[in-house]
Amino acid sequence: MVDHLVFERYRWFDAQIRNDKYPNASSLARQFEICQRTAQRTIEKMRDRLGAPLEYDAARKGYFYPESSFSLPQLLVSQNELLAILLARNLLSQSAGGIISESIASFGKKLLGQTGEFGLGEKRLGEAFSAIWNGYSPADGQVFQTIATALLQPHTLAFRYYSPARDQWNERTADPYHLQHYNGSWILLAWCHLRQCWRKFSLSRVEMVKSTGQTFIPLPKDQWWSQVQGTYGIFQDGEVKAVLLRFSPFRARWLSRELWHSQQETWAEPDGTLYMRLAVADFREIKLRIMQYGADVEVLEPAELRAEILTEIGRMYDLYKKCEK
Repeated sequence: MVDHLVFERYRWFDAQIRNDKYPNASSLARQFEICQRTAQRTIEKMRDRLGAPLEYDAARKGYFYPESSFSLPQLLVSQNELLAILLARNLLSQSAGGIISESIASFGKKLLGQTGEFGLGEKRLGEAFSAIWNGYSPADGQVFQTIATALLQPHTLAFRYYSPARDQWNERTADPYHLQHYNGSWILLAWCHLRQCWRKFSLSRVEMVKSTGQTFIPLPKDQWWSQVQGTYGIFQDGEVKAVLLRFSPFRARWLSRELWHSQQETWAEPDGTLYMRLAVADFREIKLRIMQYGADVEVLEPAELRAEILTEIGRMYDLYKKCEK
């Protein structure tokens, strides 16, 4: 692993070359009180791993750069830091058409020339780590790149957007404020010019997106951040209500360690029953989450959500009862 002492050798050797001192393994060994063999390995790694264009001048008995464009990496990173960068690449390999993972890989290689410095090649990372998303909506790489660029400039966007509820496409213009990677899918928070309100757009349902070239002045963060993570789920508009759930002792063995929202409250009874309270502004997502646990969970509050769950159970009962006839 490259530590600060090893990098100091690189920096000293590089400075000697730039000052026309023609350093070699002997001078490097004397400077850092290391053996000749270690010094020679350091020079070889500087050439092979960092891409230093080292050439040896037999007459001067030292090394030089045949051209001056080379520069040492400006950031000294540890093995764990580089691992985090490359692991992020693996985790986001299927996100936004692979654009993010490719950029991360490029950045990681620039830091240390080659990932092989730490034995962290692509094959090894692929064998050691993986990330699997189920039920997510992949975003087109070009759509992601266009939106991300406009977000950072910031420029108003124009695009076509598909509404599954209405089963139709609409032309939209919107001011982008925030991109959120939510359960494997990319969601854009933007001020919609058509609806004149905050809207969240799934990038998987965006097409023909382009920057209008028109700059807008973003509102302060405290005026829109609640749209990102104020309550449970992706939907943040609506009246905020407290949801209280009761889980069976059996299901509580798993759920006692789950985090549904950063502001949730949980407590357990002596018999193992688990209670969870969290703020919700829209019932659509929480209802789906609750129903996946079947009879192992009961909605205690609010009455409106309890009624919606009961209605859905009735519809399911009718559906399955009809199939038995």
